[in-house]
Amino acid sequence: MKAKNFPIFLAFFAMGFGDVVGPLVGLVKDSFAISNFMAQLVTFSGFIMFGLLSVPLGVYQDKKGKKFILMLGLSIALIGLILPMVNGMYGVKTDLSDSGTTFYFLLISILLLGAGATTLQVAGNPIMRDVSDEGKFSSNLSLAQSIKAIGSSMGFLVPPFVLIQFGLDWSVLFPIFAFVIAVTLVSVGMLKVIEKKDQDSSPASFASSIKLLFNNSYVLMMVLGIFLYVGAEVSMSSGVPILLKESFGMERFGLTVSWALFFLPILIGRFAGSAILRILEAKKFLVITSVLSIAGVLLLLLGNEFFALSGVVLTGLGFANIFPLIFSITVDKIPAKTNELSGLMVTAIVGGAIIPPIMGLVADNTSTLIGFVVPLSALIYIGWVALINLRK
Repeated sequence: MKAKNFPIFLAFFAMGFGDVVGPLVGLVKDSFAISNFMAQLVTFSGFIMFGLLSVPLGVYQDKKGKKFILMLGLSIALIGLILPMVNGMYGVKTDLSDSGTTFYFLLISILLLGAGATTLQVAGNPIMRDVSDEGKFSSNLSLAQSIKAIGSSMGFLVPPFVLIQFGLDWSVLFPIFAFVIAVTLVSVGMLKVIEKKDQDSSPASFASSIKLLFNNSYVLMMVLGIFLYVGAEVSMSSGVPILLKESFGMERFGLTVSWALFFLPILIGRFAGSAILRILEAKKFLVITSVLSIAGVLLLLLGNEFFALSGVVLTGLGFANIFPLIFSITVDKIPAKTNELSGLMVTAIVGGAIIPPIMGLVADNTSTLIGFVVPLSALIYIGWVALINLRK
């Protein structure tokens, strides 16, 4: 990591805060005493903006530049984090079981945080190409995604820590995240970025993005891969803490154990992936990570505690590099359409809003364990995508 690019990596760290919706599902479910489906509305609020904003932001980015869009995303996320603090959610423990208004206010706040994360994704992934040396985009993007995973991990680690040490509520995440994003906003504002323009590229538009998606079967396949992958990851991050509590009695330290089993392997896998991709072709690595993910969920579905916990670890290792691999493989194949591709693939992150509620419905009507068939189905498709890319 070059010191001059530190603000970009810090932006990826802040980008990880958008993933807090995963561990928040279990916390919100307990705090507000609601069903699995209602709790998964937190993920819907956090990810729906990816579907609504990404393509327009990709077009706008083509006019205003990636640094401007990056700072816009940080500003929106900051507003989203300040709102619950104004509503009294800043770490003080309160009984929320009858606070229906507070729950819907929280959804609005998460919606803004999701809008900020959407904007950061649209700008952050392609701007990494601008600050990377030739041939280092895939490895640098994996490194940046590993730093993003550290930010994501705070949603798992901070709540149990502040509860045990200080008796504070999980809502202390809001002031902590707000402070980090404010620092990031200042540092990115001071950064000078030379943005690369492909000589063969034409100005991005909404029409050109939609045309690229539906006229190019390869792009459609890869965008759908992002959609299903993000849906599978959010389903796992939200479902594992509930599974540990309901099936294996891990309640007080459920979030910490979930992080150690799922997000720590993702973190380790992304750091390892950034090194592996310097010697191994991205398309081959995508096949390996897909196989690991599928095998992990299959182990989890066996129901045995040892196999289930081992499966979560294996799934985390497999998940680690799927997003940066699909993104970088696609952009490197069609670099003249970077802004359109960025908008389309970040739009596909809306899978995190669609897939988890489906998993919640399946879990409510069968069992928490059977609900994991939903992310497994998504991963089987990604395995097929990996094989198609290997053949090409």
